[in-house]
Amino acid sequence: SPPFGGAFLLIYFSFSLNNISSSMCVLLYIFLAFLAVVTVCGNLLIIISVGYFTQLRTPTNSLIISLSVTDLLVGLMVFPFSMAFSLSSCLLHAGFMCQVRDSFDVSLSTCSILNLCCIAIDRYYAVCHPLTYRAKMTNSVVVVMILVSWSISGFIGIGITIAGLNHEPCEENCSLEVLLSSTLGPTFSFYLPALIMLCIYLKILLVAQRQARIIHNNKNSGVTEIRLERKATRTLAIVMGVFLICWTPLFVCITLVPFSTDPVPISVIQTLNWVALINSMLNPFIYAFFYSWYRVAFRMIISGKIFQGDYTNTKLLA
Repeated sequence: SPPFGGAFLLIYFSFSLNNISSSMCVLLYIFLAFLAVVTVCGNLLIIISVGYFTQLRTPTNSLIISLSVTDLLVGLMVFPFSMAFSLSSCLLHAGFMCQVRDSFDVSLSTCSILNLCCIAIDRYYAVCHPLTYRAKMTNSVVVVMILVSWSISGFIGIGITIAGLNHEPCEENCSLEVLLSSTLGPTFSFYLPALIMLCIYLKILLVAQRQARIIHNNKNSGVTEIRLERKATRTLAIVMGVFLICWTPLFVCITLVPFSTDPVPISVIQTLNWVALINSMLNPFIYAFFYSWYRVAFRMIISGKIFQGDYTNTKLLA
C-alpha cells in the first residue's frame, strides 16, 4: 500500500490481486530496484558533499541534509518494503511487518513535509529579513528545527504502528474512523503544511520582485548576495513544487476514496504510491541541475578525487 495509504486506504476497501506473469514481475522489480539504487546514491552524494566541503556547510544545507537523509531512508527502507509487499498478502491482511512498513511510510513522508517547512522558514528569513538572517538562523536553531521535525515524525510513525496493531475491525459505524483517516489525517499531515509553505513562498516571491527592482536600479556590493539568495529560494521552491506534484494525487485519492461508490483499481493506487516515492529520487537531480557547486562536488566525489588529497576547502563554482 502507498505511504499513508497503508494506514488509511485499507480501512475502506478490499480487492483481489490481478494475476501478473512472473516475467513482468521480474522486470517490474528490476526497475523498482534501479529506482531505489538511484535514490540512495543521489541522496548520498548530497550528504557527502555538504559534509565534506566547507563551502557547503551552511544552515540551509544542513536542512537539505536532513531532507536528503529522509529521502535516503525512503530508498533504503520504504522502497524494499513496498517492492516486497506490493503484490503480496499485505494488501489483504495487515500483519506486523505491514504495520512496520506503514510506520516508515508515514513517519518519513511526514518528516519530508516538516523538513520542507523548515527550509521554507529559512528562505523566508534569508530573503525577507536578510539583515537579521544570520542572527536568527544559527546552527543551534537549525539543529533544534531538525530534531523537532524528526521527533514529531518518529512519534507519528510509532503511533501508527501501535494503533494498527491494536486496531479492531469496524463492524457497524465507521464514520469517525473514516473522518480521522481520510480527512483529519491528510489535512494535518499534508494539506495544512503545504498551504503554509505556499503562503511563505508567495510572500518570498513578492519580496524577491521588490529586490529585483533594487538590483535593476542600484549596482552595489549587496547585489551578488541578493542574487544568490533569490536563486537558492527559487531552487528550493522548485523542490517543494516537485514534492507537491508527486504527493498531491495520492493524498487526494486518500481523501476521496471513502466517499466514492466505485472502488479504486489497485493499479491506480500502486501507481500513485510509486509516483510519491519517486519524489525522493528527484531532489538530488534538481540540486545538481540548478547549483553549479553541487555539480562540481558530485564530479569530485564520483571520480574519487576527494580520496586523493584534502579538498575540503576547495572553492566550488558559484
